[in-house]
Amino acid sequence: MAMIRRMNHPAWFFTPYVILFTTFIIIPVVIAIVLSFTYFNTIQTPDLIGLKNYIELLTRDEVFMQYVLPNTFKFAFIVGPVGYLMSFILAWMLAQVPHKSRTVLAIILYSPSMTAGIAMGVIWTVLFSGDSTGYLNALLLNIGIVEEPIQFLTSPDYLMTIMIVVSLWGSMGVGFLAMLAGIMNIDPSLYEAAYVDGLRNRWQEIFYITIPSMKPQMLFGAVMAVVGTFQVGAIGVQLSGANPTPQYAGQLLVNHIEDFGFIRYLMGYASAISVVLLILIYSISKATWSLFGERD
Repeated sequence: MAMIRRMNHPAWFFTPYVILFTTFIIIPVVIAIVLSFTYFNTIQTPDLIGLKNYIELLTRDEVFMQYVLPNTFKFAFIVGPVGYLMSFILAWMLAQVPHKSRTVLAIILYSPSMTAGIAMGVIWTVLFSGDSTGYLNALLLNIGIVEEPIQFLTSPDYLMTIMIVVSLWGSMGVGFLAMLAGIMNIDPSLYEAAYVDGLRNRWQEIFYITIPSMKPQMLFGAVMAVVGTFQVGAIGVQLSGANPTPQYAGQLLVNHIEDFGFIRYLMGYASAISVVLLILIYSISKATWSLFGERD
C-alpha cells in the first residue's frame, strides 16, 4: 500500500510519454545533429569534419539548390495551403448536414488519407500509366487528342502536377477531423446572439464566429499540414518508380535524404539534409503559431 501511495503522484501518469518521446524523438534528433558534422558511411567510424557537409550542401550540391529545394517549396506551398483550405471548407460543409449523412461523408473523405500509399501504388499508377492501357491515355487516344501515349509518370512536365493532385486527394487527414470536431463543438447560442446583434449572412458567420471559436483546431490543422507536406517523399518515387525521380522533377527533401542515406550510404551528409528539413519545418510551424496561436 505504501508503494501504491508513492506511485500515486501525477508525474507517474506522463512518465510513459516522456520515455517514449525521449527515446523516439529527442535522441534520434540529437544523433542526427551530431552525425551532420561527421563523415559517416555506415561502415567506418564517424569522422568529425565540422561544417563541411553544410557547406557542400549549400554551395556545391547543384541538385539540392536547383531542383530539391525549389520542388519542396513549390510542393509544400501548394499542397499545404490548398489542402488546409479544403479541409476547413469540407469540414464546415459537413457540419451543415444531418448526423448520419455527416458520419458517412466524413469516413469517405478521411479514408483516402489512410489508404494513400496503396492508392498511389495501384490506382494512380494505373490511371496515369504511360502506355495505351492507362485509363487517361486510353481516353485521350480514343477521342483523338493524342496519337501516342503520354509518359505522365516519367515526364518532368507532368510528374510534379500529378504529385500535387495525388497529395491533395489524400490530404483530408487528422487536421480535417480536428476542424470538423471544432466546428461541431461551437455553442449554437453564439450564432443566435450574433444574428440578433446584426450578423447578416453565412460569410460573416464564418469569419466572426466560426474561425475565432475554433482557433486551437485551426492551429492543429495548420501545423499538421506544414509537417505533412514537408515530410512527404514517397509520392514521386512510387509514381515514377525511381529515386532520384526522372530529371529530378519530383525530387523532394525527403527523397534527397533517402538518396544519400539509404542508396549512397552517406549518413553524415543525409543527416545534414535532415537538419535543414527540421529547421524549415520548425520555422514555418512558428510562423503558423504566430498566425493562429493565442496571443494572450
